[in-house]
Amino acid sequence: MELSTSAFQDNGVIPAEFAFGVMDAVAHLKLSANRNPDFTWTGLPAGTQSLALLCHDPDVPSRGDDVNQEGRNVPASLARVDFFHWVLIDLPPGTPPIAGGEFSDGVTARGKPGPHAPRGARQGTNDYTGWFAGDKDMAGNYFGYDGPCPPWNDEIPHRYVFTLYALDVPRLAVAGIFTGGDVRAAMAGHVLGQAAVTGRYTLNPAVKL
Repeated sequence: MELSTSAFQDNGVIPAEFAFGVMDAVAHLKLSANRNPDFTWTGLPAGTQSLALLCHDPDVPSRGDDVNQEGRNVPASLARVDFFHWVLIDLPPGTPPIAGGEFSDGVTARGKPGPHAPRGARQGTNDYTGWFAGDKDMAGNYFGYDGPCPPWNDEIPHRYVFTLYALDVPRLAVAGIFTGGDVRAAMAGHVLGQAAVTGRYTLNPAVKL
């Protein structure tokens, strides 16, 4: 089973058009095109009844004290946690490749609608839901894809892991508003195969990719 995208090479740099934020010389960052990358896959295992696609960043600071603070850096030594950027489930196994910008094309304040998605699929909330919870202009449920926007003062580049799962059930056992963690739990015991592509991104001009 293989997963590929024309947007970037595996372990390569994610272009800014697929990010939530891009570098800005004055404000450190500004909103970007926020388009989802395209994806194709081959070699689905026999018995595959649905597909799930998750994107997570495993390099998010476990503490927010230094995040985006002038005169401070997020140290490379800080423990890191997962941050989900896309939770897509119930894709039929015979569905065509995912086109760039098909599920996200631009930043939507307060989040895109969900959980119903194109192709009869469902999308969970990503972790911008929690990130913007206290922001009166941006707070909401962020369904679907919202791309990279790592701290502009982080000492390390962030990785974005897109993983496609082949499942032995046509519909995953999650209901209502669900998260990436909910999907990981529901997939346990139902994964026939999986494949991943990883991209890298930073908003810190001092960090080399």
